[in-house]
Formats: sequence, structure tokens, C-alpha cells
Amino acid sequence: MDTSTTHRRRSGWRAFAIGTALLATTLGVAAASRSQNAPPQAGPDSYVGDDTCLTCHEGQGYKGTAHGRSANPRTPAAVQGCESCHGAGKAHVDGEGDKTKIVNPKNLGAREASDTCTTCHNRKTHALWDGSQHDSRQVGCVSCHSVHAPVGDKQLKAKDEVTLCGTCHKGMVNKQFRFNHMPVREGKMSCSSCHNVHGSTNVKLLKAGTTIDESCTSCHAEKRGPFLWEHAPVAESCTTCHDAHGSNNDRMLTAKQPFLCQRCHVTSRHPPTVYEGYTLQASQNANKIFGKSCVSCHQQIHGSNAPSGKAFLR
Repeated sequence: MDTSTTHRRRSGWRAFAIGTALLATTLGVAAASRSQNAPPQAGPDSYVGDDTCLTCHEGQGYKGTAHGRSANPRTPAAVQGCESCHGAGKAHVDGEGDKTKIVNPKNLGAREASDTCTTCHNRKTHALWDGSQHDSRQVGCVSCHSVHAPVGDKQLKAKDEVTLCGTCHKGMVNKQFRFNHMPVREGKMSCSSCHNVHGSTNVKLLKAGTTIDESCTSCHAEKRGPFLWEHAPVAESCTTCHDAHGSNNDRMLTAKQPFLCQRCHVTSRHPPTVYEGYTLQASQNANKIFGKSCVSCHQQIHGSNAPSGKAFLR
């Protein structure tokens, strides 16, 4: 092994070690910061119980719900209900309702409020919340959920998921009202059918797999492959040709046929090769496909297992 190769390897390991140390430091600082924001521990004598809270807050209609019966791990085992989330209430009561003596998630930052919720909601779909896209953008639990005055299921502040998500993701929701058939618009799916808003190991908070394709093929299994003859755009990403949030074109395509195929394949001859290194010249041959669709013949466009299926013919 020559000296330059040895030097490069040592430099690579050195960079890796430095990067690992920086990552560990960053995570440690973040964890320390979040632990500092946690409500302070209080003794058993500092809790007054739900009955005392409800003498003033009788309109908070959560009694009998899962939150009303919950016990926060930060509080003594016997403490349930209001003080599980709002902290010990004795100082608040002794201060004749002094709002500074009680924890109110509305007055906390998004992450501080979420820290209270994640003491219980830290498993299954919530396990990857810390550091997720929403968490890192200061969108917290109370941004979407309300314990005392929910409007929709799952303590949502809106009547349904689409309405709630649309308060921020307006562009995606507007796409659903385009002309073509759209299962979300028809109530057959919702945002959480594909996305886990509380955190995911996949891109774009997708629930299934580690790529967009794996998420789509969790339902569209017949498109999964592997195929004997692969179609490159399909193997790359379903969204190369489809817009999952809505389209004015058939099958939620990003462009009409045959123009969708002609974005990659030359139009001056048939069979049309890809554009690689080809200078398109003026040609009258392209009008032969006008008003027709490539998939009239090439129906196995997602891939073919036929020995003669190179052209994806039906």
C-alpha cells in the first residue's frame, strides 16, 4: 500500500471520529436543553387533586376520557388527571388562581409543551417524534391537538386530518381538488394513510419503507417488482410520472399522454430512443402519435417479466 493511500485512509478515519464526536456533543446538548425545560419535580403534598381543580375549571370536559384517567410518570403514582399535565396545583390554589403558579401548555413553546405530552406518548407512532420534521420546525403537539376542546377525532383542532394539515400544507390540499379521481377527496384515504406526522425513518414522513417507491408499493403491490425488464423512471421514483396529491390527468399523471413519455423519448421516429446525445430535428413523424397514447401498446409500462418484454408491450 502506497503512502498516499495510507494517508487518505487515516484522514478518512480522523474525519469520521471528529464527526461522531460532534454528533454526540450536539445530541447531548439537545437532550440537556430539553431536560431543563421539563416541569420541576414536586413533592406529594404539592398536589391537590382533580376535585379541587374542577371547583373553578368545571367546564373542562375531559373527565372520564383517557387523559382524565392518565398518570404522568413525572408525578406520584396516585396523581391522575389535571396535574399529570399541568403540574402540582397547590401553589396555584394558594395564590388564588395565580396563572404563573401552574403549567399551561398554551403559554409554553412548542417543544416545551411537547415534552409534557411525550412523557406518555413516546412509543409506536410517536417513537420518532424528537428531531422529526415537525418538531424541528417548532410545530408541537398543541399546534394540532387540543385536550379540552377537540373538534375532530384523536383530539384534533379541526374536523378532520385533511382540514388540519391544510392549514399549513395548502398547496398539497388544493391539488386534491383537481379533476382526476382522488381517493383522499372521496374520503377513502387521509393524510395519515401515507404519512406519519409524528416522525418516520422514510423521506417526507412516509410511513412505509425507506423510499417513495416502497411507500407506494405497500398498496400497489403489483407494481413492486423486481421485473425481468425494468423501466428506469419507475425504478427511480413513482413521482417521476405520478403526482400523489392530485392531478388533472388520468391516473394522476404529471403530464398528459403521449407528452409524458415524450419528455424522455424523442418524437421524431419510432421506436423512440431516449434523448441522450440526440439533437432533435424538425420532423413530421411526430404527428403520427398525436391524439393517441403510448400505453395503448406499451401497457406493461411499470415493468415486464416476459422474455420478449423489452418494449413493455401488452
